[in-house]
Amino acid sequence: MIFNGLDWTIFVGYFAVVLLICFYFARRAGRSVQDFFLSGRNLPWYIAGTSMIATTFAADTPLAVAELVGKNGLAGNWFWWNYILGNALTVFFFSRLWRRSGIITDIEFIELRYSGKPAAFLRGFRSIYLGVFVNCVIMAWVNLAMFKILRITMGWDNLLIVVTLCMAIVTLYSAASGIWGSATADALHFVTAMTGCIILAVVAVGLPEVGGIEGIKAKLAPEYFNFFPAIAKSAGESEVPGLLKFTWPALVAYLGFQWWSTWYPGSEPGGGGYIAQRMMSAKDEKHSLFATLWFTIGHYCVRPWPWILVALSSLILYPDLAVKEKGDGFVMIMRDHLPAGLRGMLIAAFFAAYMSTIATQLNLGTSYLINDFYRRFLVRKGEEKHYVRASRVTTVLMMAVALFITTILETITGAWQFLVECGAGVGLIFILRWFWWRINAWSEILGLIAPFLAYYYVKFHTSIQFPNSLFYIIAFTSVVWFIGTLITGPEPVEHLKAFYRR
Repeated sequence: MIFNGLDWTIFVGYFAVVLLICFYFARRAGRSVQDFFLSGRNLPWYIAGTSMIATTFAADTPLAVAELVGKNGLAGNWFWWNYILGNALTVFFFSRLWRRSGIITDIEFIELRYSGKPAAFLRGFRSIYLGVFVNCVIMAWVNLAMFKILRITMGWDNLLIVVTLCMAIVTLYSAASGIWGSATADALHFVTAMTGCIILAVVAVGLPEVGGIEGIKAKLAPEYFNFFPAIAKSAGESEVPGLLKFTWPALVAYLGFQWWSTWYPGSEPGGGGYIAQRMMSAKDEKHSLFATLWFTIGHYCVRPWPWILVALSSLILYPDLAVKEKGDGFVMIMRDHLPAGLRGMLIAAFFAAYMSTIATQLNLGTSYLINDFYRRFLVRKGEEKHYVRASRVTTVLMMAVALFITTILETITGAWQFLVECGAGVGLIFILRWFWWRINAWSEILGLIAPFLAYYYVKFHTSIQFPNSLFYIIAFTSVVWFIGTLITGPEPVEHLKAFYRR
């Protein structure tokens, strides 16, 4: 791809606007920890909800959808569409409760609901585990996707230099403006990224080689357009291109179990992570509910269709791509078929998606480390400005850790399956802890440990494959935490009453 003056003007101009927005909010974010991490709890629903959508619109997401469509057709999207049921649960049952809690992070909820040393241990452990390990792996995953896009489109092939430059830009405005700047910039990122993808879809479908919607329908096998998976008698890869087939147990695992029983970033049962952060940042409970409702509609029902059209077009334009390279077809259309000006806009759109996700992960991970570890266990009586300065320094350190992991992470294939399987069975705890008084800190501790043990056994001592593995991991984890809950004592009655009154 050759950038001309117009492309560079659009590309650089976009970054200038983003930096102006973020530095405008820098002083406001520096007032306190609540301002830095929660915008002073003053985000309107349309900004909070759009920020949720933009965060899940990472640079790798259109490529992942293109790969799913290339391998399994439209039905391949049920690998992630199934989480809509869990998000609907969050909208109508938990969004108001998160806003009402008055806490800064979802990990802080642990000591709001539980008490004593087990609760303190759980809060500290999860702040490190989620804030550093999971968070930085996610950022490394997104970094690799952005590098792939720039390598294919721009010919930039030095991983360390490219990723360092990308992350430095995001870290600069994330450390300066906190959630205020990130959420406001997210709205711009979302509009830019969606506009770019819609334009790309129109260009791709309108190419003579594709021939419009009718051309796509005529040139691709009908299996690519199946909205639901086919039911098969036996497991295994489909021999028909574009056909996704499930056995009945596998279908039940996806649609009947995964959405409520497994923990996955952005689709936590009952809400959590950056979704909870946006809900707690909203002006009030009503804004929290509408923000989450808009996220659910935009994320699942609106956003993926331009990607799907581009993915189907790429199957016609690049039929010889291997299955694992189907996602590259999305980027190759950008490289080969966009005119001057639109090239700069599309690269800016992908960079917008990248910046939104990285900025959110940096802010979220920093909030865990500062609010739930540093402030809770190390410096308990510091001034607000001290914690804001510490947050800005930690944001830069998080960038360094993510860069290191990016250089050693060779592939992202199967990473999402690993997260789903190692979080299987714990999701029900995150729902029941709001309603069942018997759930205690040991329930969560055992629920976090048990899936790893079950995953290890299923992975290395059996031939059971995902998603059928979920049945065994969920069953083992559920039995372990349920028995552990019954043989350990409940939380003190006064603590439970205080939680209920809150």
